[in-house]
Amino acid sequence: MFKKSSESGQLNIFTSPKSLFSGNSLKMYEDQQAWHNQFRKQVTMRIDENIFRPLYCQDNGTPNASVRVLVAMMVLKEAEGLSDQKIFENCHFNLLVRSAIGLPNADDPVPTESTYYLFRKRILEYAKENNENLFETAFAQITKGQCAEFEVSGKRIRMDSKLLGSNIAWLSRYELIHETLRLFYNQVKQAGQLDKSIEDRLDELLQLEGNKVVYTCSSEEVKTRLQELGGLIYKILPLFSSSTSDYYQTLQRVFNEQYRVDEKKVVVAREKEEISAKSVQSPHDTDCHYRNKDDQKVKGYSINVTESCDDDKPLNLIGHVDVRKASTSDVDFLQDDIEKAQEVFPDKIEAAHADGAYHSPDNQQYCKDNEIDLYLHAIQGAKSRYQFNFTENGELSIFDTITNEITEYKKVICKNGIDKWRIKTEKAYRYFTQKDIDGYMLRKQIAETPIETLQFRNNVEATIFQLGYHYPNAKSRYRGEIKHQMWANIRCLWVNFVRILRYIKQLCQRTVFFSKFSVKSLFSELNFAFKSFLTAILPNNPSSSENTRFSIG
Repeated sequence: MFKKSSESGQLNIFTSPKSLFSGNSLKMYEDQQAWHNQFRKQVTMRIDENIFRPLYCQDNGTPNASVRVLVAMMVLKEAEGLSDQKIFENCHFNLLVRSAIGLPNADDPVPTESTYYLFRKRILEYAKENNENLFETAFAQITKGQCAEFEVSGKRIRMDSKLLGSNIAWLSRYELIHETLRLFYNQVKQAGQLDKSIEDRLDELLQLEGNKVVYTCSSEEVKTRLQELGGLIYKILPLFSSSTSDYYQTLQRVFNEQYRVDEKKVVVAREKEEISAKSVQSPHDTDCHYRNKDDQKVKGYSINVTESCDDDKPLNLIGHVDVRKASTSDVDFLQDDIEKAQEVFPDKIEAAHADGAYHSPDNQQYCKDNEIDLYLHAIQGAKSRYQFNFTENGELSIFDTITNEITEYKKVICKNGIDKWRIKTEKAYRYFTQKDIDGYMLRKQIAETPIETLQFRNNVEATIFQLGYHYPNAKSRYRGEIKHQMWANIRCLWVNFVRILRYIKQLCQRTVFFSKFSVKSLFSELNFAFKSFLTAILPNNPSSSENTRFSIG
């Protein structure tokens, strides 16, 4: 049964820190600028537990453990890259951690391990059934409150992406098919639906692990086994067509991706060129895709971060983090993530900074329609030999940078109604479309953009680094798109908190400095006023040497 936890913990006279600490220890513990007190204020107490209400029964069962404490534990776990064992140890015995998650007394109970894992499992199941990740909702709610308190407007934003590998082994084609079939066979072996001959052959083929087969067999033997496995899978799949198990669905998908059936009903392995990067990479994580980006080969996910970069604002916060399969292009992130970030930032987004990978005509038009200035550092593709300009009367002018001459052209209309401009080159004709002209104009615009404006994007790369700080090999400890989205939101909550903590300390330092300066200035003014008063009332106008004896400075 769902039950909200109390927002104000009751201190126990015997087990509260005031009874355990004294002197400097107590002073440091109660310091409102200390990380644990600020974390409790800026993260733990901002969590709206009603977001997680759908995970529990509303009118029956034992009341749930504090959702606020569970979420805070997960944030601190990812903050330091701790294991589950270590975070529970800290929550039991580290008083600073207990203070941070809202357990002020030494005897306040910590949620059990089973409760912690069940909570994560429920979030995962809810996301699969309802297509909503509650951690993503909680992140938006917390960050929106932080932006309102610290006046983070979000008029100017920047974004960048990062590839992150799933926690899976790299499998060859044979290993993938072998392991997928092995998992399914182990599940249905006792069902008695397979012929004895098929069972015996599967037992023989699957006796060794897939990597050992690849290591001990020649390439021809592996090809023969690959072909035989395809034939066996083709016979097995119809026997379990009514099955709804995940292993069956994976096996069916792998077969369709790796094999085809010809006209003679013979199973044939597909050529490597026919297999998509979106195909199954591992039966243990069917969500992840393959991608080779700038010689970085990843089987996993692409993570896109959108954060504020307001003018003259010392504090910038991550407004949205988006996790999708690795095959997702950067251009597919821009529009959705701007809209998601707009729900968090209080002011309308007026400018967006990104690299050239986010450029597309659709994205340009989207930003134009929404009155957003899109600043790109570059766009993909080689620089064109030809330059395009429009005269005062609107006529197009094509300039050849090789011959340094204006080239004559002829405007033609294609059968599909698209306008093209044709010029004659040394060997043949060349045609330009409106897309070519727009691309040149965009390159020209980027070249003319002041360097100060382009530099707004630079710091987002530091954010990307902090996001994956505990994964220097670009491989996570999780599997599945939903779990990676949870991890990304939790990690971004911590990055935002660290920024807020530093910002608050800077404000305090400035306040102390100006307070000291104001006091010193006040004493100087009082000193001058007192001297003037004495000079006015004392007879014979005492000398300056005598006057100094009355100084209070």
